[in-house]
Amino acid sequence: MSKGPIVATAENVTRQVLSHHPELMVVAFCFEREGSNDALHDHPHARSTYVESGRYRFTLGEEEHELGPGDRLTIPPGTTRGCVCLEPGTFIDCFTP
Repeated sequence: MSKGPIVATAENVTRQVLSHHPELMVVAFCFEREGSNDALHDHPHARSTYVESGRYRFTLGEEEHELGPGDRLTIPPGTTRGCVCLEPGTFIDCFTP
């Protein structure tokens, strides 16, 4: 199965579906510039994020977490989330669509 197309989601931010199944989706998010962001939003499903490269400040509800290469976090369902890129790179999200 081939990867999905690279799609812009915000200024200097792209996403690419790496794997998709009705019960699981794996997506790479690439941030090209410091200060690029993934605006605050929420989803009805749990999410797991793994930082492949770069540095990010994630907001989960009222908490902030700074993550770099090899770091990971789990986001509970319905939690408001977003992130700001501190150093360009890529993180991988896994979730049930």
